[in-house]
Amino acid sequence: MEKKTYSNLVVSSAPHIVSNMDTSRIMMMVILALMPSLFVSIYVFGFRVLTLTLACVVASVFFEWAWNKLMKRPQTVGDLSAVVTGVLIAFNVPSGLPYWIAVLGCFVGIVIVKQLFGGLGKNIANPAITARIVLFLSFATEMTTWPLPRMAVDATSTATPLGILKEGGGDLPNNLEMFLGFIGGSMGEVSAIALLVGGLFLIWKKIISPIIPVCFIGSVFVFAAIYYGVTGTGDALDMAVFHVLAGGVMLGAFFMATDYVTTPLLPAGKVVFGIGCGLITMIIRLWGQYPEGVSFSILIMNCLTPLINNFFQKRMYGGAKKHEK
Repeated sequence: MEKKTYSNLVVSSAPHIVSNMDTSRIMMMVILALMPSLFVSIYVFGFRVLTLTLACVVASVFFEWAWNKLMKRPQTVGDLSAVVTGVLIAFNVPSGLPYWIAVLGCFVGIVIVKQLFGGLGKNIANPAITARIVLFLSFATEMTTWPLPRMAVDATSTATPLGILKEGGGDLPNNLEMFLGFIGGSMGEVSAIALLVGGLFLIWKKIISPIIPVCFIGSVFVFAAIYYGVTGTGDALDMAVFHVLAGGVMLGAFFMATDYVTTPLLPAGKVVFGIGCGLITMIIRLWGQYPEGVSFSILIMNCLTPLINNFFQKRMYGGAKKHEK
């Protein structure tokens, strides 16, 4: 009888998507989706946005290449995931941040968060989110010095809308200004419409599921509407829209909370993840010390993702029951 031979079953790391797209094509789509926000940021803050973004991309790619070279691993820079991480790190910092601090953030995101855990598909937290939190806690002054939009005059820096709300003593920008992006803030999160266009593009191309963004943004809106409606400290609908447009909600909901590796697999788990991000964001904004809570909320929910996956996988697929003796 002829002996049959079977090849080994090779299972790759996330993302697992049944389509004709590989990782590099997916990452290219994400880069394209981030371009509207980049262009608006360049228009609002000036040419330094582009140079800082390029510095973050070059640093991220270099750190990934150097780590693979040092560890004698196959090169992975061609999958463009390091490029996406570099762009997202740049989007999460002020346009006036010193280059060396931004490069340090790229080292944290690529080497410590991504490569030390085994590379793409094995990291337990979003690299860009973790890098932002590390930089924020380490360089608070530099990370909270917000250059004014170029159309503003008679000042060199300003507070973000959330900073004004938390500290008081200033006029809040109207929702239209925040929707368009003519405000102070991190480079890639000031224009809600640019992020919305990019996010809808990813949903249209089926690169991301709409579940997490809808649940994230929806929970922020509902929580804010309930809070201001109950306390009477502001117009409930107006402040609910304000909290959706302000800060990093749009950037986080579409581009970081939807990370394949660090978010739940099943739809029910995605619902819990998105709602959890929204609720934690609003709890920190309303009662926490910091004016913004998006980064912390996504990192916390990243840590809870294995538990969420385990819970819903057991509910959907069941599990082995112990037999009584």
